[in-house]
Amino acid sequence: MMSGNGLFYPIIGFASVFAFIYMSFGDWKIGSSEETRMSFVLRNGTQFMVDGKAFYINGWNSYWLMDQAYEEYSKPRVRAMLQAGAKMGLTVCRTWAFNDGAYHALQISPGRFDERAFKGLADCFHSLACQFSFSHEALDHVIAEARKQGIRLLLSLVNNLQAYGGKTQYVNWAWQEGIGLSSSNDSFFFDPSIRIYFKNYIKAVLTRKNTITGIEYRDDPTIFGWELMNEPRCMSDASGDTLQDWLEEMSAYVKSIDKKHLLTIGLEGFYGPNSPKRLTVNPAEWAATLGADFIRNSKISSVDFASAHIYPDHWFHGQEFEAELKYVSKWMLSHIEDGDKELNKPIMFTEFGFSNENKNFHPDKRDRFFKTVFDVMYQSARKNGAGGGSFVWQFLVGGMEEYNDDFGIVPWERPATYKLITGQSCRLATIQGGVVQQKANLKDLCSRRR
Repeated sequence: MMSGNGLFYPIIGFASVFAFIYMSFGDWKIGSSEETRMSFVLRNGTQFMVDGKAFYINGWNSYWLMDQAYEEYSKPRVRAMLQAGAKMGLTVCRTWAFNDGAYHALQISPGRFDERAFKGLADCFHSLACQFSFSHEALDHVIAEARKQGIRLLLSLVNNLQAYGGKTQYVNWAWQEGIGLSSSNDSFFFDPSIRIYFKNYIKAVLTRKNTITGIEYRDDPTIFGWELMNEPRCMSDASGDTLQDWLEEMSAYVKSIDKKHLLTIGLEGFYGPNSPKRLTVNPAEWAATLGADFIRNSKISSVDFASAHIYPDHWFHGQEFEAELKYVSKWMLSHIEDGDKELNKPIMFTEFGFSNENKNFHPDKRDRFFKTVFDVMYQSARKNGAGGGSFVWQFLVGGMEEYNDDFGIVPWERPATYKLITGQSCRLATIQGGVVQQKANLKDLCSRRR
């Protein structure tokens, strides 16, 4: 989804953050060096595997983690969110590993990163010893903190949308340097110079050595996998050929550097112009004209798992709530069927959300929407189906109004919603037995639900 850049704002809401941490994790220690053992997530056909066992994911989105890790005053929010996720039995968080040319930019210009020191040492501004990226250090912190909490990360590498720079920023850079072929945003996909920009960025991130853990990103099992792009669209070529060519090249490039991690595209899940399902499953005719094609794109051999998003209240206008819920089930079951029969790959619903701007909105409706998603996922897992997991869009901690959109929630503020989310963690745990990192949390969480 589209989320605007968070700007610097007064310290607000931190009392609620620290109160939450204190009440929920009484033994919380700043600067703990405890390290959680993790294994790489693998794929066996339509299933994710960890330590030889099937791994089904109850996950969430907090796109803002790296941005909040940039400043000392906001960094505690990262730990608060990851600890909260672990306490809820969640296992994977999807978040941005990009910020191109924007506030708190990770990439200031092509291949050039912010060199300010992370710890604020005055002499670092003039020292050659401080040759590391401040924003990269922020991402280092996010990964290291996730490892401590036993949470894995699905890291997205660029945005189709303009928030945090996105493909628009890459096109602007090429245009400003006088080498761009076109000012069209879609030239991101076909301009050779921009492809080089992005490949350089991929290499810089994947080979980054974490200054906290000492582990290169490509060697760190804390990272669940990489996502090429958030919601890629190439509307200037509805045939899908331009985007397909880009996906084939970039996915192969990622795998040439990192063969240990899983890779996905970041698709919304719409069927393309040559797919029969464009008429029966897509929300409307426009969905087949965006240049993306769920089946064709996901069949690329270097793509390990498929992804789709679920936003019926944005895709339809004036549809009754009950009809939307029926459509959600239909949409999910169709893609799970594709994973089983067409792709032989897992499918993850990496974003699903329910807007609080809907007519006659009530939190009960959002809970029913969540339950619909969770039920389809659980039934697929029970049958060893291709449904690999689902990720709520989005979770926040207190005092983050400027990072919220019409979908964000602080999950522990509404007991019914919290119970629903944790219930899904417990249901999936009964199938897979729970991954090592979450067994203690799940034992406590699920025993209290009986």
